[in-house]
Amino acid sequence: MSDTSTTGDPRHPTNDRSVSFAPTEGDTTTTAMRRTGAEGVDAGVGLTALLVAAARAIETHRHDSLARDVYAEHFVRAAPACADWPVSIQQVPEGDDNPLWGRFARYFGLRTSVLDDFLHQSVGTGVRQVVLLGAGLDTRAFRLDLPSDCVVFEIDRAGVLAFKEQVLTDLSAAPKAKRILVPVDLRADWVTALTSGGFDPAAPSVWLAEGLLFYLPGPAETYLIDTVDRLTTRGSALVFEAKLEKDLLAYRDSPIYTATREQIGIDLLDLFDRGPRPDSAGDLAAKGWSTSVHTPFDFTRQRGRGPLPEPNDALEGNRWVFAHKPRF
Repeated sequence: MSDTSTTGDPRHPTNDRSVSFAPTEGDTTTTAMRRTGAEGVDAGVGLTALLVAAARAIETHRHDSLARDVYAEHFVRAAPACADWPVSIQQVPEGDDNPLWGRFARYFGLRTSVLDDFLHQSVGTGVRQVVLLGAGLDTRAFRLDLPSDCVVFEIDRAGVLAFKEQVLTDLSAAPKAKRILVPVDLRADWVTALTSGGFDPAAPSVWLAEGLLFYLPGPAETYLIDTVDRLTTRGSALVFEAKLEKDLLAYRDSPIYTATREQIGIDLLDLFDRGPRPDSAGDLAAKGWSTSVHTPFDFTRQRGRGPLPEPNDALEGNRWVFAHKPRF
């Protein structure tokens, strides 16, 4: 694992070229990342992007949907790996009783809605730069009413972005804000790629790391959070998802993980990094950010829809962290 420390002015990110999380042969902490290094959406972490897309499609077709994504089902149908996955709850024999396509899919719908609101609130304060870390099949630039002068930077591996672009092109989809694709692995020099694409560290920005950090080794998460801090000015915001379980394997037989393995062949616990997790919320607070940490269940109770706690719950350790860098 490369050293996570870095020096230099964040406005000149070429100083960071020596910092990388590319795995080495002797580095056991990156075993999961080597295992999930598939370039597109056919396997590994890329396949989980399709899982979330299917969940968003199901949410879209609900009569009480929390979020709508009319593009989601097209991603699912365009990928051979998931051609038989459901895109509406009516296609699920057990309906909402299915741990995967019922409860877990509703979780993704809730998460999408909450982060949509966070993004809207941020641009409402005048922020005009949006950075999607590990963008996957995110279509917020298309489906949200963002200001026309807003710029959305989508960072992900080239194969994932190419798949998404092909589907959206076939649909003649038109974004509501300017999009800049940043095809780079987050273990490589994504800072240079982002700033080369036009990102301005001197202007406020809002960052989304949705369903990303628990795939990364702890030092990689720390580096990423520290880098966001260096690349942001006052008035910026960040939301990310974390997992607090000390032993992820204790939940291996939970209904969600079991159903995901058995029904679609994705072993999430094999993809998650199982090393110690950093206290990224605490680190941001120490740097002067205002942070708040919530369980998904907080928003279920607030909105009246979504998962609630249950025994042997794979969602028990999930936290959504909202952070703001004060304007003054």
